Amino acid sequence: MEQTRPHAEHRPRPYRDRKRYGWLLSVAGPALALTGSVAHSLGAQGAFWFFLPLLGFYGLVPLLDWLLGEDLSNPPEAEVPRLEADPYYRAINYAAMPVLWFTMLFNCIFLATHALPWSSWIATVLVTGAVLGFGLNLSHELGHKRDALGRKLALFNSALGGYGHFSIEHNRGHHRHVSTPEDPASARLGESIYRFVLREMPGAFLRAWRLEAQRLENRGMSRWHADNEILQAGALTVALYGGLIALYGWPMVPVLGLVAFWGAFQLTSANYIEHYGLQRRRLPDGGYERCQPHHSWNSNHLVSNLVVFQLQRHSDHHAHPGRSYQSLRDFPDLPRLPSGYFGMFLIAYLPPLWFSVMDRRVVAAVRRDAACINFQPHKRDALMARFGLEAQPA
Repeated sequence: MEQTRPHAEHRPRPYRDRKRYGWLLSVAGPALALTGSVAHSLGAQGAFWFFLPLLGFYGLVPLLDWLLGEDLSNPPEAEVPRLEADPYYRAINYAAMPVLWFTMLFNCIFLATHALPWSSWIATVLVTGAVLGFGLNLSHELGHKRDALGRKLALFNSALGGYGHFSIEHNRGHHRHVSTPEDPASARLGESIYRFVLREMPGAFLRAWRLEAQRLENRGMSRWHADNEILQAGALTVALYGGLIALYGWPMVPVLGLVAFWGAFQLTSANYIEHYGLQRRRLPDGGYERCQPHHSWNSNHLVSNLVVFQLQRHSDHHAHPGRSYQSLRDFPDLPRLPSGYFGMFLIAYLPPLWFSVMDRRVVAAVRRDAACINFQPHKRDALMARFGLEAQPA
């Protein structure tokens, strides 16, 4: 009797990452910032070319997020080890680095050596600072790698924007204290982004310095030892920026200062929206519950996630920080942002609009449990009254 073969439709199909080549947007996206400087160098006239990248980042990407919607798919857990081991995904990380460095350096040299209308000059500063924001996001991805090469490249890359303390602060500080009042990188309900930046930027550096000093002291070394990674990154920044100033003169000083600030502010903008108003429950011993996916705002918007190495699946990242971008998952019943990060940045820069969009979402996300809200202290009573929340017993 002839043995029958199983029908093809009954065979399990091997998993295929449908976004495999879409991740290349994380490499190509930052190069858009060259549009104005390159077009001007080739003889093109008008401010349009300088504003085009800003329209792309903060206009086209949110529009495509809205049109194409969210991607709710997750890789099968059985396939995650294969995804994590696939060198293609790490190669994309490495390929993004020279694009970021070239784009930032080219635009800074262009700004210091060309007389431009003030509007075109400001547009180029903003778009070049946005590139540094992409760079810090890349450092974020590399800084969570288990191998020493990835972590050293993260340190090296963050030095481009003068923010070499980032990986130390993020990995050893933010991930430990996230979504608590003790964390300077977790925004509070009722706190504007402009008040937040005054707390987050200096707080992040001071915490990183304390952590690195403690690490060295535990090894019997001075905090000023050459193994201090903040000093290593700082030395690279000083050498790079000093060389640029020496080659192109004092006009490079405001260029580098403003570009570096705007790059750091893009990181601050991401930190602001990622945990806004959410707090881990305090335990009887005074500590906090373990970080869970619902302690971060999540976004599955397709296009912006492809551009930022799926940083927006932030809920899974904080619950499982060892996962690489291609393996991050969505979960049901998460606090969800109404747009991707690029759209949310624009909302955050207008605090009354931000509060009207997000404050009620915070209250709904925690199911009206005030113990799970990280309040701006001086606004706590007013916000409790506004949303009819009841104080929790101590």
